Amino acid sequence: MEIPSLPPQQNTRTFRHVLTVIAREPLSLASTIAIILFIFVALFAYQIAPYPLEGAGKTNVSNSMLPPSWQHPMGVDKLGRDILSRVIIGSQPALIIPIGVVLFAVLLGAPLGALAGYKGGWLDEVIMRITDLFLAFPSLLLAMAIASALGRGLDKAAFALVISWWPWYTRLVRGVTLSLKERYFVEAAQAMGVRDAMIILRHILPNTISPILVQASVDLGTVILAMGGLAFLGLGTQPPSPDWGLMVSEGRTYILTQWWIATFPGIAIFVVVLAFNLLGDTLRDIFDPRQYK
Repeated sequence: MEIPSLPPQQNTRTFRHVLTVIAREPLSLASTIAIILFIFVALFAYQIAPYPLEGAGKTNVSNSMLPPSWQHPMGVDKLGRDILSRVIIGSQPALIIPIGVVLFAVLLGAPLGALAGYKGGWLDEVIMRITDLFLAFPSLLLAMAIASALGRGLDKAAFALVISWWPWYTRLVRGVTLSLKERYFVEAAQAMGVRDAMIILRHILPNTISPILVQASVDLGTVILAMGGLAFLGLGTQPPSPDWGLMVSEGRTYILTQWWIATFPGIAIFVVVLAFNLLGDTLRDIFDPRQYK
């Protein structure tokens, strides 16, 4: 016998409520539009970019260091590559890698947090002490150390970020699980002899989705910033691949003369990170349990 779950109508009402709140708040609406535009640009980058070959890394030194113009709205870098095209094509790793990092961090951290919170005892102590060990280091600093040890490359930088990010979801889900396991529907499942693994999978983890979504929406922007930081230091994407952080690094030498080389990729990072942070704040307000008291 199973404990009945929430009806689909409840999920529909929650989704409509989220859309209503976002549409009512100007900053939330603007951030949502910016994220949708960012996703659209990333999905169709090679179709949108005016110079896709240059955006992918092909050089054209005859146009080196051209300032912004109608032909090149964001100017040209030292190798004659159109910066607008590189910003557009660079949106692909800026979208795919953070989603992958956050997804793997959730898949690793959430089950461990649910297991620690539900079982308690020595298992909780072991999992949380390991978690605290990782949390003792700032996430970006730990990712830099791991990426330096593994070597340069986008895949190695992404792996380093996953290793440094999963403990946050372990701690988050553990805290939610400690509250959920005292609820009546969990006690009812235990009384009917439902296995612990099934309780965690069917009743604990599904009820942690809301706080995970809130945290993930903020983390997407933070991971974009971290990926840019690793690329800026030479630990992430390697030339000639387009990457916003790498483009800022390549243009920093010319910031006082050819300012456009580093400025426009930096603006792209700023806008996308800000949009995810604003959306995360809105979702946190919506799903804050205190509003239902």
